[in-house]
Amino acid sequence: MGRDDRATAVTALRRGLELGMTHIDTAELYTGSEALIAEAIAGRRDEVFLVSKVSPQNASRKGTISACEQSLRRLRTNRIDAYLLHWRGSHPLEETVSAFEQLERDGKIAAWGVSNFDVDDLEELRVLASPGRPVCNQVLYHLEQRAIEHAVLPWCERHDVAVVGYSPFGSGRFPSPRSAGGRTLATIAAAYGVTPRQVTLRFLVRRDSLFAIPKASNPDHAAENAGAASVDLTDSDLAQIEAAFPLGKPPRTLPTL
Repeated sequence: MGRDDRATAVTALRRGLELGMTHIDTAELYTGSEALIAEAIAGRRDEVFLVSKVSPQNASRKGTISACEQSLRRLRTNRIDAYLLHWRGSHPLEETVSAFEQLERDGKIAAWGVSNFDVDDLEELRVLASPGRPVCNQVLYHLEQRAIEHAVLPWCERHDVAVVGYSPFGSGRFPSPRSAGGRTLATIAAAYGVTPRQVTLRFLVRRDSLFAIPKASNPDHAAENAGAASVDLTDSDLAQIEAAFPLGKPPRTLPTL
């Protein structure tokens, strides 16, 4: 959102808060976004569950602490609710975890998690982490990319790790209304008087372990996203969507794009 019109983006974030969407996701990598969010949540910090991320190249023990402190300054807050490793890089996980634990002890973060971690990474991390950590794994998840359902989602559910799906609309590749999948979404949406995107979001958070973080760079998009909460899909609806967007074979590596 740091590259979008600033005033419109700030208004969209505030509209989302008004509609009850309090999870705001950012990262040091997203140029300008942290400062934009600071403006949007000024005077409303306690309403927000704020998430930011350290980039892999900065994820040494010292680098993670420094990156977090810089994010806090840009966000104009004294704490981040969940601080994530954006993806695994060359720094040992032990160093990153040690930094996360220090940041927790210092009250600069309330919890920590990871992003783009496959099961092997999660198993390695579990040996290093304290009970209850990581709190989440943020991964690519949309209708045409459901790879996490093979192994990552079941692992996270077994270990009480929230799964936060990014790019829920496919990063500009939302199903065409002329495609079979698009027609399925449109039919279900029409039955409830909602939009295909609202049906999509409701499907992607259909399990207690699943969350989604759709981008909304204008107030209308924020309102549309919020409206997904009112959609109550039936088992038949879910089955139709699953059939229209089949799971596919397990991937060799976890998709990130």
